[in-house]
Amino acid sequence: MNKTLTAAALALALGSVMTAATTTASAANMADKDKCFGVAMKGKNDCKAGAGTTCAGTSKIDHQGNAWSLVPKGTCEKTVSKTSPTGFGQLAEFKEKKA
Repeated sequence: MNKTLTAAALALALGSVMTAATTTASAANMADKDKCFGVAMKGKNDCKAGAGTTCAGTSKIDHQGNAWSLVPKGTCEKTVSKTSPTGFGQLAEFKEKKA
């Protein structure tokens, strides 16, 4: 029984280390990215697409103003968005203009 308990404790510890490493890697990856609103194509957003949607892949139109995609940091406001007031992606959601 002692060996079983030790093996279980080892497995739990290893699982915790793996989870921490994955979380740290994900956080580091996110640090190099921006949420860019208005650049995703229909059904291709990474997340958030307004009320009544579930998340990724739920945008209803190209360049939807409340749907975002992750882009390399510093490139969002240089990425074309046909519905944005400025013609480029935004770091916050916006009301679309007619494309």
